[in-house]
Amino acid sequence: MKNNMPEVSKILSKVFKGRTVIVGMGNVLKGDDAFGPRLVERLKGDAKAVCIDAGSAPENYTGKIIKERPETIIIADAVHLGLKPGECDVLRKDDIVRSGFTTHDISPVMFIEYLENQTGADIYMLAVQPETVGFGEEMSDSVKKALEEISVLIKEAQDA
Repeated sequence: MKNNMPEVSKILSKVFKGRTVIVGMGNVLKGDDAFGPRLVERLKGDAKAVCIDAGSAPENYTGKIIKERPETIIIADAVHLGLKPGECDVLRKDDIVRSGFTTHDISPVMFIEYLENQTGADIYMLAVQPETVGFGEEMSDSVKKALEEISVLIKEAQDA
């Protein structure tokens, strides 16, 4: 799965099933942490999914997510994966528990478990390795490139 956009593409094509919600998590003022919100911004109107920018407080959007009655939820976020900046992976809850690295205060596992209990949806995290998450910094070129590639892969996966 890791380091390999073709493999991420293959996984994404299997992930999109039924009513899908894509949740972008992250702070747009903190460099690469903007990955999630920027991805849903790019996909809105083009994706065959409900796109929600949950910013850095995803717990405030649980009601909106649940209301959509999704079968699949994809959470897009910058996650410290131990990879090169801009490299991506598709994670399940158990993968997140093992890595334990996130750029957020709320535990993504608690967020995922709550959504699982409320929706019964299959939940995935589309994670990108950040290069910089400093306040006021711009998104790095490596994550900008990943953002472009992932946007295309999601559109292709939905059309498959």
